[in-house]
Amino acid sequence: MPVVAATTSPPTPLGGPAGGALTLIFTTVPALLRLTCGLVAAVVALAVRTPPVRVALLVPAVVALTAWSAWYAVRAFRHGIGGGLVAGDVALTTAAGLTIPWLVAPEVLPGEVSWIAVLASTTVINAQLTAPARWSVPAGLVVTIAYAAGATAAGNPAEARGHAVTLLVQIGCAAMMSAVMRRRSGRADAAFADYQRLARDAVVARTAREAERRQNRDLHDTVLATLTMVGLGAVPGPSAALRERCAADLRTLAALADARSVPTPGTVALDDRLRAILARLPELPVAATLPPCAVPAEVAAAVADSAAAALANVVRHAPGSSATLRLTRVGDAVVVEVADDGPGFDPATVPAHRYGLRESIHGRMSTVGGRAEVTSAPGAGTRVRLEWTGVD
Repeated sequence: MPVVAATTSPPTPLGGPAGGALTLIFTTVPALLRLTCGLVAAVVALAVRTPPVRVALLVPAVVALTAWSAWYAVRAFRHGIGGGLVAGDVALTTAAGLTIPWLVAPEVLPGEVSWIAVLASTTVINAQLTAPARWSVPAGLVVTIAYAAGATAAGNPAEARGHAVTLLVQIGCAAMMSAVMRRRSGRADAAFADYQRLARDAVVARTAREAERRQNRDLHDTVLATLTMVGLGAVPGPSAALRERCAADLRTLAALADARSVPTPGTVALDDRLRAILARLPELPVAATLPPCAVPAEVAAAVADSAAAALANVVRHAPGSSATLRLTRVGDAVVVEVADDGPGFDPATVPAHRYGLRESIHGRMSTVGGRAEVTSAPGAGTRVRLEWTGVD
């Protein structure tokens, strides 16, 4: 029997989900197999005690093997199966095989069904499942030789040859099965680790893109907006309002350069944030309705900044018009509406590369799970509706 073909790489510690499941299987199955076979073998061994069976040797042997089976199972379930358990199992089974002439009655020895035959099969299979092949295969061969020697000494060479072949087949099949399962579980865990790495990389990339988009929105809504309004003549200069706007823009740039974003815990007053936005736009007449409203800090920042972008668009694209800013609660939703009576526009004609509506309003609201709706038409003014749902 080409048993050497079953020699494989030793089982390696597998920390992934597939390896963990396989380790659990290769611990539970041998433990249960050893325990059940040990108990059954004890009953069968004591049932037939005809000569030349020596009862004085049989009873201590059965007691020792039964106690060992129980200890093997308990130890395996609590601490796993290590080299000590495997070596002890092989040693006891080898000793039992060599003492077949005094432990097994001749009438029950043929047919590979004696209790020591079952014990030997259990041991060689368990060894392949719980030890590296470079140790388990030789251990199985030792058990096979011991059984063959004991059966021959008991006067049954046919049984010795027959069960020796069976044990060799069991060694080869169990070793190859163990190798295939360990290799497959290793590949599965490697694929899972690759997936986790790709997922982490995707999260990092998405976070970087979000940070870049956030910085672009802040730049668009501060420095670029101020320069555009100055260029269009919407902000008279020099003026206190222009100086305050430039100072606020400088603070934004400093925060971006610092590159640290520490979220404010708890809730903040959204109405106060909106009033601060209005204070930065003294040149725009706004009729505001701002009842008290507390929301999470990141929501307040997103809604207020989106409203600021909408109001900045009024200054930029509808100079001379008036605007309204209204904060309401509709059920469990917070709604902020910015409307103006300016010339309006057709939203469908806004180029895709334009940043204002796409990022400064829609993109910003989406980052907190909110949404924005822009309604406008030429000659009909513009209304921007910002909505976030999540108020307790």
